[in-house]
Amino acid sequence: MSSDKGFMFNWVYTEKVKEHFVNPRNILEDPDYPDDGKGMVGSMACGDQMMVVIQVENDKIADIKWKTYGCASAIASTSMMSEMVKGMALEEAYMLTPQDITEKLGGLPEHKFHCSVLGDKALRAAIDDYLERKGMDNPYKKHVARIVCECKGVTDQQIEQLVKDSKVSTLEQLQSETGLGTVCGKCKEQAEHMLHEFLHMYGR
Repeated sequence: MSSDKGFMFNWVYTEKVKEHFVNPRNILEDPDYPDDGKGMVGSMACGDQMMVVIQVENDKIADIKWKTYGCASAIASTSMMSEMVKGMALEEAYMLTPQDITEKLGGLPEHKFHCSVLGDKALRAAIDDYLERKGMDNPYKKHVARIVCECKGVTDQQIEQLVKDSKVSTLEQLQSETGLGTVCGKCKEQAEHMLHEFLHMYGR
């Protein structure tokens, strides 16, 4: 087994990815860990599921733990993410992107890039949960939303929420709900790809 892993890493992954896969940081081992916020994304049905829990002090992430059922890329990227955000202000942590994480890892294979999305999505979900528990509005969401359909003003966050709420599973349903791609149609290919990624992420 170890020789197979070594061969895989030498061929596909960077040494930094290997390091974080073999010795992942900040794994959640205590079932009674006293978290201030918890985020869960993914689905066992699709083979990837991620949970991130955080402790918050003075609007900063004082501690972070995580657990995943996923591939080497998911483990390594979340391990790296957990190191990056310790001590980071909530706003800055919320803005963290998969690109930020993969750059720190020295890159990921293109077909594994979606694995790095699990960590930052679960982190945002944990921050969302923290703010909700505190009865506070989330001032960060609007800053990370990305316009997918300019004609109808549909964002990636709207698409994600519709998938998460099991309201859409096809491009046709998405168009019916939002009007996306019904004017110039330029966004349809990008939206369909994004829809597929969210369906995979939430096991829909």
